[in-house]
Amino acid sequence: MKVQVHTLHGEKRGEIALGKAFSTPIREDIIRRAFLAESSLKRQIRGADPLAGKRTSAHYHGLRGYRWSMMNREMARMKRIHGQGFLNYTARFVPQATKGRKAHPPKTEKNWEKKINNKERIYALLSAISASAKGMVVVEDNFQELKKTKEVAAALEKLGIIFKEKKTIRSGKGTRRGRKYKRSRGPLIIVAKDNKVPSPPGFDVKILKDLQVSDLAPGGNLGRVCIWTRSAAEEAGKL
Repeated sequence: MKVQVHTLHGEKRGEIALGKAFSTPIREDIIRRAFLAESSLKRQIRGADPLAGKRTSAHYHGLRGYRWSMMNREMARMKRIHGQGFLNYTARFVPQATKGRKAHPPKTEKNWEKKINNKERIYALLSAISASAKGMVVVEDNFQELKKTKEVAAALEKLGIIFKEKKTIRSGKGTRRGRKYKRSRGPLIIVAKDNKVPSPPGFDVKILKDLQVSDLAPGGNLGRVCIWTRSAAEEAGKL
């Protein structure tokens, strides 16, 4: 399989033959598994305070025949406050009581990691690379020497790649938790060297050695447009 190589001005300048990686059979099921495994590693550990709802003087009195006994009083036998006036015999600590602990709170020791075999992970990456070959664009290596965002945007426009980022308001509680907006994913720019190429809004820049399945298939879905530099495409074909 051969593809055209374009200059920064959008002109065609030769072609290159893609390696075996770009002809790997596409397996959406394995790509989906690899995406979920990668996403699980990014999940932040969270959990409740182990003492939440337990900081109370409430306790249970189960003896008979003295002042604060809770026996034969026709009340549920749970931990209650004693000797505090209007709060006397108010239930605390137990999950069903006001200001009580949670029955099953989230715990920090829970392991969210989803494992995947190394061969499957590699195959998923090669399969995602193969899926990106359908609409890929290859540019000359001087593309990764650009230092300004407007230069990158101008080069992409001449290549016929125009992306208008869509921003919508998220529904639910996430609007007040630092993630009010949802933004659409644009094309992916893949380079061979870490020259800190700036990315226009909606675009992502990724170095080939750091490429992951979630970059090529965000959400586990195939079809993301990829712009490859010539050297990156040649190195990827050798994987």
